[in-house]
Amino acid sequence: MIVNEYELDTLIKSFRTIAIVGASDKPGRPVDGVGRALIERGFDVIPVHPKRTDVWGLKTYASVKDIPVPVDCVDLFRAAQWCPDHAREVLEMSPLPKAFWMQSGIMSDEACEILKDHDILVIEDRCLMVDVSRLGIGR
Repeated sequence: MIVNEYELDTLIKSFRTIAIVGASDKPGRPVDGVGRALIERGFDVIPVHPKRTDVWGLKTYASVKDIPVPVDCVDLFRAAQWCPDHAREVLEMSPLPKAFWMQSGIMSDEACEILKDHDILVIEDRCLMVDVSRLGIGR
């Protein structure tokens, strides 16, 4: 768990590659705004969607398990009921990401429990882009 702003700033500055689960480039959706803003700030964004092959003009993967490069942060735009399944998928990634980030309004005790014994920081109910903007982080 993040204990202070310095730790949060250090964590986000360590991110280069961010997988966005539930990616959609449909205008007006929060995930679209966040995805585009992270791309504009220089992060390597990898969209994840079970049926799409192209979001934001980027190759899109059906699952985080399919991503062939290391990922620093898995950013979830999925309802809380799906977070435990995504937490299990994350444990199949190699290497493991630094963070499992559930966006504003998303919390899952079960996902936290699944990941608690692994070196993955779980963040709930926070918008990654709000923190990136507030802290002035960009590549």
